[in-house]
Formats: sequence, structure tokens, C-alpha cells
Amino acid sequence: MEVSAFDPPEPCVLLKLGEVVLKGRNRQHFERMLHENIRAAVRDLTFGVEVWRREGVIVLRIKNQQDPAETGPVETGSVETGPVATGPAGPTALEAVHAVAQRVCAVMGIVRVHEALRVRKDADAAAAAAVALTAGRTGTFGVRARRRDKRFPMRSTELAAHIGTQVQRAHGLRVDLSHPDTEVFVEVDQHEVFVFTGGMRGQGGLPVGMSGRALVLMSGGIDSPVAAYRMMRRGLRCDFLHFSGMPLTGPESIYKAYALIRELDQFQGRSRLFVVAFGKAQQRLAASGAERLQIMAQRRLMLKAGEVLAGKLGAAALVTGDSLGQVSSQTLANITALDDAVVLPILRPLIGWDKTEIMAEARRIRTLSISELPDEDCCTLLTPRRVETRANAADLRQIERRLGADDLVDGLVSAAQEYRLASA
Repeated sequence: MEVSAFDPPEPCVLLKLGEVVLKGRNRQHFERMLHENIRAAVRDLTFGVEVWRREGVIVLRIKNQQDPAETGPVETGSVETGPVATGPAGPTALEAVHAVAQRVCAVMGIVRVHEALRVRKDADAAAAAAVALTAGRTGTFGVRARRRDKRFPMRSTELAAHIGTQVQRAHGLRVDLSHPDTEVFVEVDQHEVFVFTGGMRGQGGLPVGMSGRALVLMSGGIDSPVAAYRMMRRGLRCDFLHFSGMPLTGPESIYKAYALIRELDQFQGRSRLFVVAFGKAQQRLAASGAERLQIMAQRRLMLKAGEVLAGKLGAAALVTGDSLGQVSSQTLANITALDDAVVLPILRPLIGWDKTEIMAEARRIRTLSISELPDEDCCTLLTPRRVETRANAADLRQIERRLGADDLVDGLVSAAQEYRLASA
């Protein structure tokens, strides 16, 4: 049914989807997970948000901005977080929309986020919204119109020309359809028209949780947080396992791991960190005569501990930040010897990335500055002068038998400390 006329235009958030729209018969399952993640991202805001599903887009409305009875049966869910206040007691509609847009930019599965004006399905109403959005702009402009509802009486080019004429009359701006300084987007939907300028980049990928659960071996370095992000972007919900050098080191690496996971939590929510004190295990390895195999032996112990913990958490894979050839323990022979340690698949999303690419991604997701903070990494403890670059799995298994690795791993996992984020 058609919505009633509403005036003034209603600020809202318009979300564009990426891979989700290509999923065919399974699309509804991906969209359902995406809607749940959107609601979780905005749940703690001081106002309510309604989530609407449309063909290829999602609309987020601030509750109480419009009588729901006027909108027809298109709502798919809402987040009850209280009424919207206007003025000194709470955010205005525009402030609320901006806060929502900032939150959902971190939700996986969304490609673009637009702060839009929702107006009645009328060319003049759309033109008035465009005039309002371009007030104070300078330089050139162009109008990009699109009809998702082909029953609209004006073609896209006609609608764009109509709106462009009104903007030009109001502000005297010059039209440039090739490289305008300001682009005005007009999208005609079945019940209304959305008008907006610009937008923010989303994360893309798949909704977190759609691909299952994994356990990330999280060091304090640059690589593992980026690996975790890339796997979240492919729909994995991640828990995190950190090995500290305690009691041979202080707790600094734990604080650092916690800070990294707090930054990554914006992409999935409800993150959990498990910390294993690994110092004494490293001492036992050194005493067992591991020598040049020390680093490889302790990495295999970490993977074995990760596999046991993953079983308790229902995780179907381990994730590491390995990049082929980046350090001595990441040669092809050594990676093969590491895979021999566990049955679970080890996902290595950065395997073909170089350090420059990894650092650029870490900078973009805001983990680089945290990773560069000083700490005592457990992997550097008791490191031999020369590290084996062509480890043999049979030699490593022999060390593990001498060490009683299975009992050692069980003890490490049973003593692991769990940390939940304060906001979870």
C-alpha cells in the first residue's frame, strides 16, 4: 500500500548490500543474520531503531519519527532502546541517524552506508529534498536517479533532469554529469523516494556468524588481528586465544591482546579472549633439547592447545596470521610441519600478503598503533640463535613424546583465563 504523505522529509539510513544479494535461494538466511547483527550493533543506543528490508537495500529508521501505521507491512524488526528525544534532552533526528550510520559501517555484509532523506513518492518532494541537501554547496553538481519501482511515471533521466533544474534554480550551481563536486542520488522505491549525497564505505563481505565459528591464535603483533578481521569478513565468528610469557614475563602482552580484541569487537560483538600462561611450557621445551626446533615445537604446542579449546567452544577451525616466507618459522616446510600438529583446519588468510599490505590493512582497521606498542612476546623467549627453516614433523613429534605434550596441553587449556569485553 502507498504511504501517506509525510512532511518534512524523514532522515534515515540506507544500506547497500554486496555479496548477500547474490546468494539465490539461501539469500534469506544471509539477510536474517545480517539483520540480527545490525540490531546488535545499535542495541545500546539511547533511542530505538527499526530495520526494514527492501529489494537489495535495508532501511534503518529512528523510532517515533513517523507513525508506523502509515508505512505498510514492510518492517522486519526493531530494536527497543527507548524513545527518541529531540532538543537538549537527547539527540535530534539528524544526530540519531548519524550515530546509527557510524555504528553500522562496521557491520560485515554492508557495502555502502548513506544518511538519506525519505520523502513521499513524488518528483517535487524529491526535488525539495535535493534542494535542501545541496544548500551551501559550491562548485558543480549532478543528479543520479534510479527507479527500483518501474511504475513511477517519470523515467530516471526525466526525474534527474526535473530535480537538477530545481537545484540549479535554487542555488545557481553548474551541472557537470561527468565529474561533479556534489552528487545527488535519488532512488525511487515502492512506497517512497530516498534522496542523499555521498555515503560511507561499509565492510562488505558476509554477515558474521554465517560461516560458523573459529578460534584465532592472537599474538600481540600486526598480523593476527588482520587475519581475524579477514575471517570475520568471510562470515566467521571469532574467539581469541593469546599465549603470554607469564610467569617469565609481565602481563603487558595480555593488556595489548585485550586492546586489540576490543578494537576488533566492533566488527562482530560479544568477543571473548582466552589467555594461557605459556612461560613454564617454554622452559620445559628448552630443557627437552628442542634447540633449533624450539620455535616450531612451541608453535605446535600452541596449535594443539588451540585445537582442544576450539573443541570446547564449538569452533571448526583455527586462524593464524602466517604469511609465507615472512619469518623463518613460516617457510613452506615449516608450515607443513605445523599443519601436522592438529586435525582441525588452519586458516591463513594472509598467506600471500606481504608486510606492506598487512600493515596497510592494520592501519585501516585501527589495530596497527596498538600492535606497535612494546611488550614482551612469549615467542621471543628462549629463542635459539639459529631457527630451523626446514623442520621435519617426525622430529617434532619425537620432542612432543619426550615432553608428554598431550598432558601438558590439557593442563594449559584447563588453566586458561577467559576475559569478556566490558561492553559485551
